[in-house]
Amino acid sequence: MGDAKKYPAPVTNPETAAFWDAAKEGKFMIKRCTACGEAHYFPRSICPFCYSDKTVWEEASGEGTIYTWSLMRKSPTGPYAIGYVTLKEGPSVQTNFVDCDLETLKIGQKVKVVFKPTDGAPLPFFTPA
Repeated sequence: MGDAKKYPAPVTNPETAAFWDAAKEGKFMIKRCTACGEAHYFPRSICPFCYSDKTVWEEASGEGTIYTWSLMRKSPTGPYAIGYVTLKEGPSVQTNFVDCDLETLKIGQKVKVVFKPTDGAPLPFFTPA
């Protein structure tokens, strides 16, 4: 079930450059706060839990579980599914689901990250594991 869809290149900035550089190597990165120990996504330099600036990059497993999802059947580009995935490391990620039968997605289903090419860094999506 290949995706022939063309994805827009992500907009990068100095704060997220390491994330996109790692994505080019097939690595899915999150941030972890060394002050409170919490992992967070979307990676940013200030911890959203304790507001510390003591954050470090950490490679995530890219594995998670579907927390919730929604199938959009009416779209000019065809049906697509969006939802939240809870990563093994803890953070939840808003994402699109690709390379699967969208009708068979289930809450609690195990998924893994896949990267789709763009004219810039690849974008992370999730597919059933």
